[in-house]
Amino acid sequence: MKPNIVARYVGYVLLGSMLFACASSVITQPATLTPLVDASTSNAPRLRVITGTIVTLDKGFRRSIPQNSLWRRVGTLPQGEVYRPVGLVFTIEGRQVHEAYLVLNDSTLAGFYLPGESAFSPLSHPPKLTIKKENND
Repeated sequence: MKPNIVARYVGYVLLGSMLFACASSVITQPATLTPLVDASTSNAPRLRVITGTIVTLDKGFRRSIPQNSLWRRVGTLPQGEVYRPVGLVFTIEGRQVHEAYLVLNDSTLAGFYLPGESAFSPLSHPPKLTIKKENND
């Protein structure tokens, strides 16, 4: 390779690395969760995500909601009902990794509630989830 081509190639690699290192933050807005009185008990409503879904966040990161994952309702936000995962830790990421709960408006995933930040992260293109509400037996 000619020196000029090598320098250009190295420059592209460095530029790509810098862009990747400067990941964007997850878009959030302050949110106040209205908790369910019985959210910590087995009486709280729960649902199962029947079909796994890949969600693309507004900043381009992708996150998979596992097939057959179980979620327990913990409260509400103006944007919908908030469900915490059962038996797993669910996260979304941007510049940082955030613990996240699903925020559902009927079966549409409106976004995510970030309990550590008391924030809501909306989705511009909210997908419909295939869910099944379950008995609390």
